[in-house]
Amino acid sequence: MTTYIALLRGVNVGGKNKIDMRALKAAFTEAGFSGVRTYINSGNIIFASELSEAAVQTSCENLIAERFGLQIAIAILTADELSQALANAPDWWGSAPDSKHNAIFVIPPATTEVVLAQIGEIKPEYERLDYCGKLIFWSAPIATFSRTRLTKIVQSKSAYNAITTRNANTARKLAELGKPHRT
Repeated sequence: MTTYIALLRGVNVGGKNKIDMRALKAAFTEAGFSGVRTYINSGNIIFASELSEAAVQTSCENLIAERFGLQIAIAILTADELSQALANAPDWWGSAPDSKHNAIFVIPPATTEVVLAQIGEIKPEYERLDYCGKLIFWSAPIATFSRTRLTKIVQSKSAYNAITTRNANTARKLAELGKPHRT
């Protein structure tokens, strides 16, 4: 059994793509996934399956479409992938209290390299960026946030639609929730 984390893109944001987390948990359980848990109201699901990552991706997309009538992108990664990426996070990520620290998850079929190319050169005077696997680490001071290259990503629909973002605290909590339970 592999523990997976599914990150639904754009769920419960601004009154759009509303999904009740209890209904989401029930849908995943009824679909045969085990140990299903959700975390906060933004479409984060932790669960176990014997399916391959590609099969889990397809199953989750179909489940959301059939059960909730939504065609939304979903980032899937194993709990081990997330833990490994966070273990390799740069020292500056998540450390400055006056900055935003985001974990940007790449949604297949996009790749990290393609998304980084679409984002383009960052503005080092306003932001910092690094990556490990499917996870892009990004930080910027709140005072200069609006000047960052990453805030301009909305202008590139293909890049914007290929990612989903969680803050550093959420990413760390998801990794913690994905660890095996000790008895």
